[in-house]
Amino acid sequence: MCTLAATLVVLATAGAAWAATGTVSSSGSDEFGQLGNGAGGSTRTFVAVAGLTGVTQIDGGREHAVALRSDGTVWAWGHNIYGQIGDGTKTNRQSPVQVSGLTGVVAVETGHYSSMALKGDGTVWAWGWNKFGTLGDGTTTNRSVPVKVSGLADVVAIAGARDHALALRRDGTVWAWGDNEFGNLGTGNTTNHLTPVQVRGLANVVAIAGGRDHSLAVRSDGTVWAWGWNRYGQIGDGTKTNRLTPVQVSGLAGVTRISAGISNVVDIGNGRLHSLAIESDGSLWTWGLNSTGQLGDGTTTNRRVPVRIAGISGAFGVGGGVNYSVVLHA
Repeated sequence: MCTLAATLVVLATAGAAWAATGTVSSSGSDEFGQLGNGAGGSTRTFVAVAGLTGVTQIDGGREHAVALRSDGTVWAWGHNIYGQIGDGTKTNRQSPVQVSGLTGVVAVETGHYSSMALKGDGTVWAWGWNKFGTLGDGTTTNRSVPVKVSGLADVVAIAGARDHALALRRDGTVWAWGDNEFGNLGTGNTTNHLTPVQVRGLANVVAIAGGRDHSLAVRSDGTVWAWGWNRYGQIGDGTKTNRLTPVQVSGLAGVTRISAGISNVVDIGNGRLHSLAIESDGSLWTWGLNSTGQLGDGTTTNRRVPVRIAGISGAFGVGGGVNYSVVLHA
């Protein structure tokens, strides 16, 4: 997810490797220290997050942020009432502090008030708010230091959402845990799960994304599948019916990237109630809520099936925010 109250961006020094020189800047509200500049106070221009270099990935929750450095350590700052900073306290942090006990990390993600990390050994770790089992440790106890997500191994990708989370295993299966009010977990029911359960009917998956209460997956054949909340058409199957198991998104083929709540150094932002996809020809497709024109189709009409966005070509990175979208393209 991307932070609701502030914006984060990774910057690379010209002529140098990103992994060696990546710094982070932020702008917006700083009520809980989420700008990470150590000084406090909101700003309408980007300011440097204090003391971070070598950053390769960032992600933002509601009012906190996490960063992955090239040495495999994780750093966090901002709101910490539920332990989402991961430093063993519930103290808000105005500048980055190292998350306790994590090394060898290759990816980070956030939820609303939680954080998650994927280690190079294929295990997943989580910390912060746990009311719905978002941390996947079999409890509903908030955690101020990372705990291992139960029963997961050989994971190659993770995706954070509001109160649920997803993991993609090397065998192409998708696993989910946490809040399941609208079928977010793809299990065929609306029962919350405190540990990971396999999403039904999905195989050969190569990419995953999590939105507010819906989820997306891309299969190796380039088709997109979605499940969960569908009030605004964000599932993309032509209906407004919530889906408790994955259904194929209409009219898409050859998809290479998706967004419904992920952000990293290529995919920036989080789509809460809309979805985005890029096909192999670089075309951009969007669907779901369009109240502020976030679908980019020149209207404010919600779309129940994907629409191709005119004027975008060569797209290679995409993300949706809270009522906005961003795309990287040639």
